[in-house]
Amino acid sequence: MLKYKRIFLRRGRDEALQRFHPWVFSGAIAKSDGQPEEGEVVDVCSSDGTFMARGHCQIGSIAVRVLTFDEREDIDAAFWRRRIEAAYDVRRAAGLTDSEQTTCYRLVHGEGDGLSGLVIDIYGAEDGSSMTAVVQCHTVGMFLSREQIATALREVYGDRLTSIYDKSSQTVPFNAGLDARDGYLYGKSAHPVAVLENGNKFYVDWVKGQKTGFFLDQRYNRYLVGEYARGRRLLNTFCYTGGFSVYGLAGGAERVVSVDSSAIAVELTDRNMELNFGPDAPHKAVAEDTFEFLRSVEKGEFDMIILDPPAFAKHQRVLKNATQGYKRLNAAAMEKIAPGGILFTFSCSQAVSSELFRTTVFSAAAIAKRNVRILHQLTQPADHPVNIFHPEGEYLKGLVLYVK
Repeated sequence: MLKYKRIFLRRGRDEALQRFHPWVFSGAIAKSDGQPEEGEVVDVCSSDGTFMARGHCQIGSIAVRVLTFDEREDIDAAFWRRRIEAAYDVRRAAGLTDSEQTTCYRLVHGEGDGLSGLVIDIYGAEDGSSMTAVVQCHTVGMFLSREQIATALREVYGDRLTSIYDKSSQTVPFNAGLDARDGYLYGKSAHPVAVLENGNKFYVDWVKGQKTGFFLDQRYNRYLVGEYARGRRLLNTFCYTGGFSVYGLAGGAERVVSVDSSAIAVELTDRNMELNFGPDAPHKAVAEDTFEFLRSVEKGEFDMIILDPPAFAKHQRVLKNATQGYKRLNAAAMEKIAPGGILFTFSCSQAVSSELFRTTVFSAAAIAKRNVRILHQLTQPADHPVNIFHPEGEYLKGLVLYVK
């Protein structure tokens, strides 16, 4: 067994670890037997010295991100292999690893896969020519472990995996003093690459695109949009690369308008629409702020609207302003949507609970003076699993509403 520095908790502050919560907050720590550096693996012990957990030490309110509750488990090459294999098994059970219709999915989803601070997305070219794993490290500990993670990925996937791209420069803590530069840890691949999702094609650019290149967490919800779209006039706001727009048109929408404040996103949406439907698709992309665009929309112009904004609240301290933003956005859409319209509305803010989001949308309905029914309550897909001991991992909330 390897030897790790120890951190001791204050008396009575080990309840969360006893419930297998994967975070240790700085206020719970009494002392340490040494000066562990950020990113170092440490043992967390109760006030009487009993082993509780092992994980990455970090500077901040979350002082340790737990990797294991088993004292016999070293954080070595075998550990990374086991965890990557376990994550792969979950995606195989969900039917994602060998699907002919979907070649992109999330392989590692932080705490949901017992690897707090790590995200890995898989992008397989729709023609089968390549498969790239895009790694994002959100902690120093994961960043320092990226070579071992890359080795484990190659061992699990074998020759199918043609490249591994590290995109951690914008996610690893800026104050860590690391020379975090994006680049390939293994192989190299042309980008953007056309991938398949439920049979639809999308260009993914993990080098220049947001996050890892594509928002994989909306896969099932995009599919549901296609189920409702036939014959409807669809407005897709905060469209990014046009995921909901493609599914809407594929589902038989009469016409689709996509709106995003980013001109680059609008260009990518146009490319994805042409990739699937050719140059004459009944689609228009607009580079404009969504709130401004909704003001110009005629009442009844659209009978299906998608609201999928970026996170309005990344921290509890801005929660009040965020809920006001969601309320304004939903009220504006409800005021403009045609009677009998279908509204898909989402929040990806972890700080906004499902109950708070519903209450905020209800308030918007009251402001808009519309009779609203809930048809579906939506969340993230199976490749974004939630650790049952870490409910904070359920970040994506969605409602499908019938607006009379």
